[in-house]
Amino acid sequence: MHIVRQVKVVRSRLVFGLPKNDRDRRVPLPDSVVQSLKEHAERYDPLSITLPCEDPYSDERVKVPLLFTTTRRGAIKRATFDDKSWRPAVRAAGIVPTRATGMHALRHLYASALLDAGESIKALASYLGHSDPGFTLRVYTHLMPAIEDRTRRAIDDLFGSAVRIPGSSL
Repeated sequence: MHIVRQVKVVRSRLVFGLPKNDRDRRVPLPDSVVQSLKEHAERYDPLSITLPCEDPYSDERVKVPLLFTTTRRGAIKRATFDDKSWRPAVRAAGIVPTRATGMHALRHLYASALLDAGESIKALASYLGHSDPGFTLRVYTHLMPAIEDRTRRAIDDLFGSAVRIPGSSL
């Protein structure tokens, strides 16, 4: 997925703005997500929405097709999505809506799943829109799997677990 813009609120008005850190990025999507998005697009035609770019009072407007919109055929505010879609879904799942169960928790879930699968910090930083992989490491290091176990397995895999040192009890 190529992320080139976001819908955001500036001075109480919706605008199209640049993504995090003012730069676009590419995020690999699994086939299952791509298929779900295709099915959604077939069922609900994307709607072209016109909004200002960055400055809510600018005369410059941009028309962009959006895959997800409100029932009134407008761009979705994050707060509205949280109130009308996310929190009701969390409650329906039997979970109490809190900051820890908010939409931002999906970002942490995504990061932890990739780290657990062995994704590099540099790649994860790029996917999350962080300009500094060091920042990503500081924020998400607690989610990393047991590094020592992974190190042991890597060397065992390299040399084979049956390797023995002559004259050693190891």
